[in-house]
Amino acid sequence: MSARATIAVITTLLASACAMHHARDGRPLALDTHVDIPFAYMAEPRFDAGGDTPLKVDLGKMERGGLDAAFLVVFVEQGPLDAQGYAHAVAQAERKYAAIDRLLQRYPGRIRLARTPQDIRANRAHGRLSAAIGVENAYSLGHDLARLDAAWARGARYLGLVHVGNNDLCSSSLPDAERHETNERGITDFGRAVVARANALGMMVDVSHASDACVRDVLAISAAPIIASHSSARALVDHARNLPDDLLRAIAARGGVIQAVAYREFVKRDPAREAAEKALQKAVAVQAGDAEYDSEKHDYLPAYVEGMRRIDAQFPLATLDMYLDHVQHIARVAGIDHVGIASDFDGGGGVDGWLDASQTRNVTEGLRRRGYDEDAIGMIWSGNLLRVWQAAIDAGAKHQEAGR
Repeated sequence: MSARATIAVITTLLASACAMHHARDGRPLALDTHVDIPFAYMAEPRFDAGGDTPLKVDLGKMERGGLDAAFLVVFVEQGPLDAQGYAHAVAQAERKYAAIDRLLQRYPGRIRLARTPQDIRANRAHGRLSAAIGVENAYSLGHDLARLDAAWARGARYLGLVHVGNNDLCSSSLPDAERHETNERGITDFGRAVVARANALGMMVDVSHASDACVRDVLAISAAPIIASHSSARALVDHARNLPDDLLRAIAARGGVIQAVAYREFVKRDPAREAAEKALQKAVAVQAGDAEYDSEKHDYLPAYVEGMRRIDAQFPLATLDMYLDHVQHIARVAGIDHVGIASDFDGGGGVDGWLDASQTRNVTEGLRRRGYDEDAIGMIWSGNLLRVWQAAIDAGAKHQEAGR
């Protein structure tokens, strides 16, 4: 090994050691596995994350709240399973990859891309934020396995198989009733090929939004531990998007992690609030001259913002304590090594007490009040997810070595 290479190794080890020390200095290394971004992210001044924005997660809010790292999500809605639908989804995903690129190019002194757990720790040690990339809805692969390799090259490190409505990989926890879909199909042959290729690359496979049948199929075929990047506990709130106790245990038994999500409907069922939100969405869309509500277009309009204030006053949001009930339940059922944190900010997430990234420390304090020590809090905030991420990388390296 050359002197330069030796110095580089020593520097990396020191950075990692420093990062681990700082994770125990009273502020854990905080990592949020699910933060959505709008299509206009970094393209319009109001969504320039380096400034003061209406987003729940921007660099200033992360810095003030002590959120060290976030998986920024390349999300596309489910559309038709045909050539036109696939092409549209691929193009939408590219817009979000490009937006993340602009963020990293514009603010290299404040935030860097993280392709590995070591990158997360090194960025923390050097006083920088980390942006990792997750994919939500593998529909954006356009039914082309080669695009998974392209996503990996762009920096994607977890792949969410499905969203609302079944796709070409597996059935959704919320199938499209109008298309007479069911949630019993499980994984498809293409889905199996995608999971196998993700394993080979070292990419985490994410089963949030997947049907119970699909989760069981993925557990049976994945060569690496899996994640649920943003799912809470069905035993506490009976919603199809939450995971039942048997699947919490099954994911843990394979070494995986469930990232409890602070999304209002998954933390607290309130049918009256849900109805009020749908009525507001319809009214704002009509006022804007649109046939249907579009969160990208309408969520930041004054009429929508004011309407949500009225709804919050009449139908209070779920609270941070309600959210932490889910974290605690998953820890008890699956084990403390198998639970993590996800906000779903800018995708509908947010509870009273953790309304945006600037309030991140409230989550830590809430865990302390429940009796979790600093080591346990560090595991919940990032340690468990980083372990599973590294296990996925190791499984990919093992596959590649076997191939050689």
